[in-house]
Parts: sequence; structure tokens; C-alpha cells
Amino acid sequence: MSAARAASYTGLAVLGFLVGIAGSLVQGVWVPGGLLLALAGTAGLFYGALRLTGTPVGVGAAGAGWLAAVLLLSRGRPEGDGAFAGGVVELVYLLGGMAVAVMCATMVRVPPSGGPSGRLGV
Repeated sequence: MSAARAASYTGLAVLGFLVGIAGSLVQGVWVPGGLLLALAGTAGLFYGALRLTGTPVGVGAAGAGWLAAVLLLSRGRPEGDGAFAGGVVELVYLLGGMAVAVMCATMVRVPPSGGPSGRLGV
């Protein structure tokens, strides 16, 4: 693995961590608009990681950072403070984000337009 590729995966993991923090804070503030905004940001991160790296590993790196942030914020503190209140909205954000990560990681890569079609006789 080249140094540039390793740096891009590390950057995507950090970006995923930051998007996870932002989404965790926004999703509970404005229901359902905050939830939709948080899921849209998460989907943009994962799809952008796929387009940037061209591999599912990029989505995995971003997803690992996102999941680390969400799980860290869902733990709460011993005093009872936490980013998640423990309702349905938080579960939709967690499960929806994981579903979007899996969808982006398993997407079929479409060849760029304008090139040869790959079909014989055309």
C-alpha cells in the first residue's frame, strides 16, 4: 500500500469520526429534519469515500471512524449525561448509517462515460 493511499484512508477515518460527532449532535435536535440531515451527511461521506478511493476499503475506513464516534457518544457518562437519549430516532440514525455504509461498500462501479462501451461489434 502506498503512503498516499494510507494517508487517504486515515483522513477518511478522521472525517468519518467528525461526521459521526456532528450527526450525533444534530439528529436529536430537530426531529425529523435533523435525522434526515445527519443521514444525508453520512451518505455523502460514504459515497464520497467510494468515489475518492474507488474501493470498498475507503468506505470501510470512513465507516470505522463514523462508528467509533457514534459508539463513543452513545456510551454516556456515569452521571447520566450523553448525546443520545435512547429513543427510536437514535436507533434509526445508527442502523440507517450502517445500512448506507453497506450499500456504498457494495455498489457496483460504473465505468466512466465517453469511453468504449466494452460491447463487441458496436
